[in-house]
Amino acid sequence: MLDVCLLGCGGMMPLPYRWLTALMTRFNGSSLLIDCGEGTQVAIKEKGWSFKPIDVICFTHYHGDHISGLPGLLLTMGNADRTDPLTLIGPKGLERVVNALRVIAPELPFEIKFIEITQPEETFEMNGYRLKAFRVNHNVVCYGYTLEIDRAGKFDLERAMEQEIPKQYWKHLQKGETIEDNGKVYTPDMVLGPTRKGIKLTYTTDTRPTNSIRENAKGSDLFVCEGMYGEEEKDAKAAEYKHMTMYEAAELAKAAEVEEMWLTHYSPSLNRPEEYMDKVREIFPNAKAGKDAMTVELVFPEE
Repeated sequence: MLDVCLLGCGGMMPLPYRWLTALMTRFNGSSLLIDCGEGTQVAIKEKGWSFKPIDVICFTHYHGDHISGLPGLLLTMGNADRTDPLTLIGPKGLERVVNALRVIAPELPFEIKFIEITQPEETFEMNGYRLKAFRVNHNVVCYGYTLEIDRAGKFDLERAMEQEIPKQYWKHLQKGETIEDNGKVYTPDMVLGPTRKGIKLTYTTDTRPTNSIRENAKGSDLFVCEGMYGEEEKDAKAAEYKHMTMYEAAELAKAAEVEEMWLTHYSPSLNRPEEYMDKVREIFPNAKAGKDAMTVELVFPEE
C-alpha cells in the first residue's frame, strides 16, 4: 500500500487557502517528498503526518515555489534530533543550490546525500520502490517522476514441494532472494508465478506536454499533473511560459491511459478550479481538481 498526499497545489505564490507545490508518499516505513515549496512543513503538520520518516526529497526544478520551503524543513528535522541520512535528488546543480539555501541552516546533525540527475532519464532503486526521473519541457531544466512498486508472482506451493525445496527457504524465495545450499541453487522463479501488476504513481509539473510524460505515465494508477490554467484565453500564456492548461493535462492522461488524474500547481488567478472540471472530464472522465491535503491509498489490485 502506498499513501499519497498532495500537500500543496499552488503555483508561484502561497495563498491563504492554498499551499505551494509538494507531494508526499509513505511506503513501508519510509516517506518521500517531491518538491518543497514555502509552507510545506506547515502542510505536513496540518495533515498530521510526520517529518521523521522522510528519507528522500526530490526536486522537479529550482524555482522558488518548488524549493523555498527546504531550509525550514531541514532545520525542523535537525531540531528533532534526526541522525539518519537524508537523500536529495534533483537536476544538475542540486548541491550548489541546496548549500546556498543552507546559509541559514549551516549545522545539521544528519548527513545529506546528493544525487544529481544528468541524463534525460535516470532510475533509482530505494526503500522497496523504483523511482524514475524523466526530463520535461520548462524554461529551466525540469524533471517529472514516477514511483513504482513491483509485485512478485504468487507463491506456488505445489511446485515448491515437487522440487523438494526446504521450507525454511520459502519466505526468502518469496522476497526475491536466491539461496545456495550444499551445491544446490534455489531461485525465486522456481516457486513464483508470473509477475503481477504493482503500483505506479506519476508526478509532473511546470512543463509543456511531452512524449516523455506520455510514455512514463503510461498505465499509472495515479497521475498528478500541472493544470495551471483553466481559462481558455490563457492558452497562449501557458505556451509562452512553458506551463500546461488543465485540458492539455487531461489529453496527456487520456493518451497515457492512467486510472486517475489529479490536477495541481494552479495559477494564483485560478480561484476555483472546480468550475472548469466538467470540460476537463469531457476529455478524461476520471479527473479531479487537486486540493491541499488530498489523500489516497494506492493498493495492489484484487485478484
